[in-house]
Amino acid sequence: MLSQYMLELEQDPFDGEEFVERLAWRVNASVSRPGSSDTTFNPDLLHDAFTQAIKDLQLIDERTAKKCERVEAEVKEEEVRYWQNIAQLLENNREAFQSFQELDSHINSVATKVVHLGDQLESVNTPRSRAVEAQRLMNHFQEFLLPGKPLALEVFTDKTKIYEAADVIQKLHLIAQELPSGKFENAKQKIAKKYDEIECSLILEFVKAHRAGDKDRMKEIASTLSHFKGYSQCVDAFIEEAQHGALHSRDLFTEVVPLCKRSETLIHEVFTNPEQVMGKFVLNIFQGQLQEYIQVKLENKSHPEVYLKNLHELYCQTLKLCSDLQPFNLGNDSHFLPKLTKSIFQRHLKSYISVETRYLREKFGVILTRYYESKNHQKKNIQSGGINDIRRNIQDVIGTKANINIAPAAENYGGETFLSEEVAISLLQETKQAFKRCQMLSTQSDIHNNAVLIFDLLTKALLVEHVDYAVELGLQVIPGGEVKSPPEISFFEVIHQSSSMVNLLDKLFSDTLVPLVISTPKHGDCLQKKKQLGATLEQKLDLGLDRTLSAIVSYVRHVLSVEQKRTDFKPESDDILIANVTSACQKVVRYVSGVWERVRDSLDGHNLESVLLELGLRLHRTILDHLMKFEYTAIGAMTVICDVNEYRKCVASFKNPQINSLFDTLHTLCKLLQVSPENLKMVCSGDQLSGLDRTVLANFIQLRSDYKTAKLGNQLK
Repeated sequence: MLSQYMLELEQDPFDGEEFVERLAWRVNASVSRPGSSDTTFNPDLLHDAFTQAIKDLQLIDERTAKKCERVEAEVKEEEVRYWQNIAQLLENNREAFQSFQELDSHINSVATKVVHLGDQLESVNTPRSRAVEAQRLMNHFQEFLLPGKPLALEVFTDKTKIYEAADVIQKLHLIAQELPSGKFENAKQKIAKKYDEIECSLILEFVKAHRAGDKDRMKEIASTLSHFKGYSQCVDAFIEEAQHGALHSRDLFTEVVPLCKRSETLIHEVFTNPEQVMGKFVLNIFQGQLQEYIQVKLENKSHPEVYLKNLHELYCQTLKLCSDLQPFNLGNDSHFLPKLTKSIFQRHLKSYISVETRYLREKFGVILTRYYESKNHQKKNIQSGGINDIRRNIQDVIGTKANINIAPAAENYGGETFLSEEVAISLLQETKQAFKRCQMLSTQSDIHNNAVLIFDLLTKALLVEHVDYAVELGLQVIPGGEVKSPPEISFFEVIHQSSSMVNLLDKLFSDTLVPLVISTPKHGDCLQKKKQLGATLEQKLDLGLDRTLSAIVSYVRHVLSVEQKRTDFKPESDDILIANVTSACQKVVRYVSGVWERVRDSLDGHNLESVLLELGLRLHRTILDHLMKFEYTAIGAMTVICDVNEYRKCVASFKNPQINSLFDTLHTLCKLLQVSPENLKMVCSGDQLSGLDRTVLANFIQLRSDYKTAKLGNQLK
């Protein structure tokens, strides 16, 4: 039982409640008979079992306590032995550290003596080695002093000793520079000649090593040549070999960076001054094949469009190339690449704006000329303003009042407006490309001036030579005085197309020009000029609109005066029982409906609302004045009510409440011509007529044929 308790007590984790439950279960299980369902609880047996278990656990506790005491005693003995070992190790370490200090002191003493001995040996050996070197050089120099005798020294004849020969000749060359002329002149010449021969041999060997891919030999030769005056020739030879066979494709710019990457690795492995060599490598590319490639592309200026396109593309590609070359270490000059770019393009950038403006001027002229030629139109020199407008206004006034047409017949172009959105888009697109080139190719100090020059050319071509010319032609087409035939009303299309083109110009102005001049005084100048041009154009459009509406109303007036008969409203016979719309009204309504469709198709937004309002007001005044000329019987009153109702239906398409109200009032006024005399006063006091001037009502009532007989003048008193 004790062993079972030990197993249960050593479980991890130990649960006391579970231990008690298992103990109680075992007691009950021992009481129950196998196969029986009797589970009678026996408290005495359970009490005895628990008592015995407690005694067993106490025994286990005593044994465990004794075992712990024994283990603690063993641990204390082990701890004593451990500290004794630690003390012994500390003593050994102290003795070792003392030995180390003594050894270090001896080493320092020996090192001091060795250094002193080395200094003494060096002080003795350096003069001796210098003397040996001087003697060797004197022996070599003596060979150069012998007149007419070829050099027989092995160092100069054995090609395998080229590095030793280079070292000797380089030192002799330095010595020869200090010797006076005269008796040493022959030796100096022979040394210089041999110096050049060895230098050339080293460069040839360098080229051979480069072609063979021998980096170590290249590095050795380059190091030797670094003391020679022709070291730059070695660098040039390397650059020439590295670029041989490269940079010959059509797209030269795409090959430069890969070539530089390949060469940079080799340059760092071969040369001791890789930054200078890499800078010279790039310089050779720019001033060599790249410059030649660019000059060939730009040498022909006979086609400005092609020239400007090539200049812009090449300059952008060169700037991108410079950006791609920035990671390479090309020396300490941060402006190295910009200077190279400027040296290549300086001549072209200096004359850029003159070529640009000349091209735009010619291109704009070609676009406009082709358009007018496609319309079989010869541009005219139209004079506007001043005495011409005064003469036109006088003719309109006199002709209208006298009911005659004294104005000369205007040339009709069949409704052609001579405005083309395609032309405007072409002009704007060319200008947009020009602004793009201007931003890239102009200096920071000139960019705003150049941008203004380009914008001036655009405004002259688009607003003056195209839009303003079309507006002037449109003004000339509008007939003046009395209009006896349906007038040309294409000016509505002129207004719509002009507004569209001005909107396109405004967008280009905001999106493209403003960023180029925003921080300069030119910004205000451009805004002012655009505002002035817009105001001038707006005045002419308003004038044309006024003349067009006047011509429309004049033709309506003419139709009414010609087609309307007095018998329409005062028939000779009273047998007519049904009133019909008069032919004059029908003709006017058909014409006005056609005008409304043209206006609706040509204008939109605020322009459409304004034009329809003005047209409705003028039509109302014209129709009212026309109706005031006649005398009306009861049947005639019914007829005029039918006419006015047709007019009202016609202007209802204008969708303007003010116009609808005017014609509703006119329709009500016409009822005054029909109502019985006793009801006349009541109708005049109605809501629709109560606000009118009594004089207007009286004048309208006077048109009744029974005005005098029925004594209607007293009705309004």
